[in-house]
Amino acid sequence: MKKTIFLTIFLTAALFSQELKVKAKLFNADQKTGVSVFEGDVNIIRGSDELNASIVTIYTNEKQEPIKFIAEGNASFKIKTLDGALYEGKAQKVIYLPQEKEYHFSKEVHLKQINEKKEIIGDEVVLKTIEGKAYAKGAEKEPVIMIFNMAQDSNKSKND
Repeated sequence: MKKTIFLTIFLTAALFSQELKVKAKLFNADQKTGVSVFEGDVNIIRGSDELNASIVTIYTNEKQEPIKFIAEGNASFKIKTLDGALYEGKAQKVIYLPQEKEYHFSKEVHLKQINEKKEIIGDEVVLKTIEGKAYAKGAEKEPVIMIFNMAQDSNKSKND
């Protein structure tokens, strides 16, 4: 079991070319199926990115390379894209596809772009970190909400 933990973390770190640190209260792995499950206050840190959730499942391919991360239960995150955009937020479910460098957030998503002071609130949001693009979809009865923080116009009078 310790070999499996080490192997999973080592291969994950090699794929990202950065150290990947996973902390959790419980860990289970099945090397044959390539599924590792971390439970209880899961915290994952890679470089400047951080992901927290109740449960994180990591799926690996036949070469033991991570191909998908699924975080569930009050997930919170901090992400830095390749172009330097900083995001933080929360969602009930986060799927990360490391080969595509895409995040898929669902259920009660609140995503903030820190350096641009923008927010997206919706039911489904996709963040493509390579392209620096985000897509959002509202819930059936709730629209997507986009909030921009606009600079004050200093030439306008207070009575306008």
